[in-house]
Amino acid sequence: MSSPVAAHLAPATSPISYDDGQRATTLLSQIARVFDQRIVGQEALRTALVSSLLANGHVLLESVPGLAKTTAAQTLADSVTGSFHRIQCTPDLMPNDIVGTQIYNYATGEFSIQLGPVHANLVLLDEINRSSAKTQSAMLEAMQERQTSIGGEEFALPKPFMVLATQNPIEEEGTYVLPEAQMDRFLMKEVLTYPAPDEEVEILDRIESGSMTAPLTAEPITVADVMFLQSLVSKVYVDTSIKQYIVALINTTRGGGPRPLPNLTQHVRVGASPRGGIALLRIAQALALQAGRAYVVPDDVKALRHSVLRHRLVRTYDALANNVAPESLIDAVFAAVPSP
Repeated sequence: MSSPVAAHLAPATSPISYDDGQRATTLLSQIARVFDQRIVGQEALRTALVSSLLANGHVLLESVPGLAKTTAAQTLADSVTGSFHRIQCTPDLMPNDIVGTQIYNYATGEFSIQLGPVHANLVLLDEINRSSAKTQSAMLEAMQERQTSIGGEEFALPKPFMVLATQNPIEEEGTYVLPEAQMDRFLMKEVLTYPAPDEEVEILDRIESGSMTAPLTAEPITVADVMFLQSLVSKVYVDTSIKQYIVALINTTRGGGPRPLPNLTQHVRVGASPRGGIALLRIAQALALQAGRAYVVPDDVKALRHSVLRHRLVRTYDALANNVAPESLIDAVFAAVPSP
């Protein structure tokens, strides 16, 4: 599996055994079969969702309506046998509606705890920017701490735990924009694009034939399988030169790095935090495992750079006014930093 170009980045002995590697390949192909039945095209979305699941992170999906955000989240849930809850966000949704609440029993005179829908392995937050800031913060606290607090008592969330949040960028009325600090909690932000014409034809064919809604023929993987894959991701070897490369990239977004970009401060007000570097590392490890490698190469770091960093750069008013895309700034940073 190792390429001669990247051989210097591989460890002397593989941290992942042959049997574990084979089991990982089998499990990943099972997930792929579920996606093949439900989703047409959207390869980037599929990679982002599976990589986030393997890296034990959360993902924010953004697109205009009708581009299969909810379907993709449901498909990921279908590929795993764990529990799945969907929460439709509205302005009147309260934190208790998500986290859970205490219910008073008049017969016994005692309070009982009713856990909210966030207590599931996979949670879909539909249109997160429609919920109030108070509700958003309750959800983001659960994402970060992986526990909830009800009536002073703490309840751990199940493992694995992953949040898939969606937002629609074109409707401003009745929405509450996620603050930058809260956006940073998402491992990735995936922006969906329209399918190609031939893919749209296939979507219509599948709708007409009923294959989209037919029962799944592929066998989903178990929660234990997901935990196994997550444990393998953390074992994927990352050479010191790759870590230095990631740190150089993150520092370049802040106006520093080995080759600082001239005039970057005109476009970027705040660069990526250390959390951005951790995200690049975790996603690179997840991509390496999906490629059948036990070590990270520079292409793993580059592959999902837009999804990992686009929501971590705070652009200046000038950049916003001139419509400077965060993706073009990220590409400039990666072009400036030499690969190991």
